[in-house]
Amino acid sequence: MNNGIFIIAHAPLASALRECVLHVFPDSANGLTVYDVQPNMPTEESLEAARWTMSMLSTPCTLILADVFGATPCNIAQKLADDVSTRLIAGVNVPMLMRAVTYRHESMDALVARALAGGTQGVMLVAVTAPQNQKSEPHDPSDHNHQ
Repeated sequence: MNNGIFIIAHAPLASALRECVLHVFPDSANGLTVYDVQPNMPTEESLEAARWTMSMLSTPCTLILADVFGATPCNIAQKLADDVSTRLIAGVNVPMLMRAVTYRHESMDALVARALAGGTQGVMLVAVTAPQNQKSEPHDPSDHNHQ
């Protein structure tokens, strides 16, 4: 059976992340639920709403993805996670989520490892170069500034 994925983040990020993943994996809607933490909502109300939303997954194990460690959504998620049937990762991003959805059929330990790898490998510095169809300057052999 597939693991469930529950995203909890500052509004409207959780819903936006869900829409991103459903754009690529439209058939994964049943295993993915979200809760957008609203500004100025009491933490206890958010906790109860998040608990109810997560219970809608009805999966044996759930990976919880929160946006920022130490922020309200993550603090709420920590109260939901038990490290037995649920695991919590903070710092969710689109590559992490795509990887998690792709491998949600694996064991929870493997899923956590894959999600973390996707999240970190998806962040990189991208070099900006001239398009290939632009004229380049003639090469000066005395120029020793190699990249």
